[in-house]
Amino acid sequence: MPADAVSVTGWGRTAPTAARLIRPRTYEQAVAAVRECGARGGIPRGLGRAYGDAAQNAGGAVIDMTGLDRVHAIDADGGTVLCGAGVSLHRLMQVLLPLGWFVPVTPGTRQVTVGGAIGADIHGKNHHVSGAFSRHVRSLELLTADGEIHTVSRGTPLFDATAGGMGLTGVILTATLQLLPVETSLMSVDTERATDLDDLMARLTATDHRYRYSVAWIDLLARGGATGRAVLTRGDHAPLEALREGTRARRDPLAFRPSQFPSPPALFPEGLLSRRTVGLFNELWYRKAPRARTGELQRISTFFHPLDGVPHWNRVYGRGGFVQYQFVVGHGREDTLRRIVRRISAHRCPSFLAVLKRFGDADPGWLSFPVPGWTLALDIPANLPGLGAFLDELDEEVAAAGGRVYLAKDSRLRPELLAAMYPRVADFRALRAEADPRGVFTSDLSRRLGL
Repeated sequence: MPADAVSVTGWGRTAPTAARLIRPRTYEQAVAAVRECGARGGIPRGLGRAYGDAAQNAGGAVIDMTGLDRVHAIDADGGTVLCGAGVSLHRLMQVLLPLGWFVPVTPGTRQVTVGGAIGADIHGKNHHVSGAFSRHVRSLELLTADGEIHTVSRGTPLFDATAGGMGLTGVILTATLQLLPVETSLMSVDTERATDLDDLMARLTATDHRYRYSVAWIDLLARGGATGRAVLTRGDHAPLEALREGTRARRDPLAFRPSQFPSPPALFPEGLLSRRTVGLFNELWYRKAPRARTGELQRISTFFHPLDGVPHWNRVYGRGGFVQYQFVVGHGREDTLRRIVRRISAHRCPSFLAVLKRFGDADPGWLSFPVPGWTLALDIPANLPGLGAFLDELDEEVAAAGGRVYLAKDSRLRPELLAAMYPRVADFRALRAEADPRGVFTSDLSRRLGL
């Protein structure tokens, strides 16, 4: 173990390991970091929002890329930005929204870097319309294992291996992104309740095409006729005409004003998120939601990133941390989704952060997660009795249905299931073997899964 090693963990805090942390601030320092990362290799890391072990490297080096955080150039007419890989989506929103542009894809947090967004090929509430993040990347600069810097364009094998490749093809230094034009920094939001899972899926299938963004909070503790009941939230960027004359919003329609709340204590009481307390929360959350409401104006931060207003919200799960489990199964596999939801409900998994979405067309990344179908994500306290064996059983069911789990949130998948879930994994391994024969880029995830 390096003498200067520090503890590194994912956002779920389930599998901490120690590594030497390197934080380059220039290209030259990044090249030196790659050339000197040692026998255990290195892995790039952004803001640490991968839930599992993708940005950890036990006994080796972790290359913190947040020092390369410059916005280099903005084309305010064409809607593109060239920025460093360490720039966060939060920073891009601060810079771009006043100019009438928005990031093309954002997940449930804006505290992710551009490099991390490409490495995990993140998706958002608009995948059914816009696809994953890499679809909007025109090109990127990649520092490879030989210490050379390459400009990588869309449609090339190296690009497709890097998009969703979890940092294992090299260190992303910069990226050029195509942006989305907006008239305001507010969202026009429709909200409605679904009485059960079938009702929810029917509503999503029938009307998703009308909305750019769509997501459903789902109650996974509800049972019987209420199994899978949900609150469905959909919307689009509000046009200027939706803002009333004379209001603060109309006077400054592109202002970005995210909310901020106190951080939970570092030592959060163990066992607070029990089945009983989460069940009560879920009941209240479902009942307080309107049966149907249209055209509500919400801040971007409220609609996309409500948890970002609570720093270190992952502390609420206590010392043991939590597992975020996300899978996707294709259209025509709705029975698999129903069966898994019933199993989660019967297992009494206390999850109050559970969402269901529909994915659109698959993205070209060889390890990119989204495929057309249904994706369910849920947070579960890691100390739940029998959780490991239960999730192993769900993995088997997902794989048998031709689905997959999301590697950016994983810290426990068994390696024998990887090829069934990701058919291009052999191509990925072959490219890695050719481009990085010494295994310079490695991580806890890559060792665990044999990537």
